[in-house]
Amino acid sequence: MRTLDISVKKRTNLGKKSTKSLRSEGNVPCVMYGGGDTLHFYAHENSFRNLIYTHHVHMVNFDIEGDHHKAIIKEIQFHPVTDKVQHIDFIEISDNKPAVVDIPIEIKGNSIGIRNGGKLRQRRRLLKVKGLVSQMPDVLEIDISELNIGHSLKVKDLKYDNLELLDPQQSMVVGVISSRLAAKGMAAPVEAAAEGEKAEGEEAEAKKEE
Repeated sequence: MRTLDISVKKRTNLGKKSTKSLRSEGNVPCVMYGGGDTLHFYAHENSFRNLIYTHHVHMVNFDIEGDHHKAIIKEIQFHPVTDKVQHIDFIEISDNKPAVVDIPIEIKGNSIGIRNGGKLRQRRRLLKVKGLVSQMPDVLEIDISELNIGHSLKVKDLKYDNLELLDPQQSMVVGVISSRLAAKGMAAPVEAAAEGEKAEGEEAEAKKEE
């Protein structure tokens, strides 16, 4: 997992007036949970740009006025109108304690189904995993080379060393559907689409026999 170093300052006043003042100066109030104590701190919004505006997941090495902590983002609050960052919650992590992190998916390979005219349908962009942060990759690679039209990969089909996948096992991650169904804008899982095509074929055969 990628890392990022950020120096921040402790918050000594947690009132609304202080929070408003920090934001007016371009700072972002933050809270870190999960350690011995809940930590309140802040830094200028520019300090968080490489952490927020990216699809990569980072572990942050915080320097809080000489105290060092490792953390990952739990939640970000944006202003509903300006979209500026209003607040960030972090979860403190340690080298020997498993953490839960959403890691982005990266599709690899040229599937049989796509080469035959099918269209890719990706249902999930992230997967929730549990493991030691030191063993977490930047992305979770999924090889779709063997996927044909009407086939898909579910969470249960994926395995990664030293990581536990926490999303529902039956959830579809990626699949390939026919170009005809893609043109109709079908959002149904590819398994259902394949079954529909099979049923249409059987119905057509039945009509011929009549």
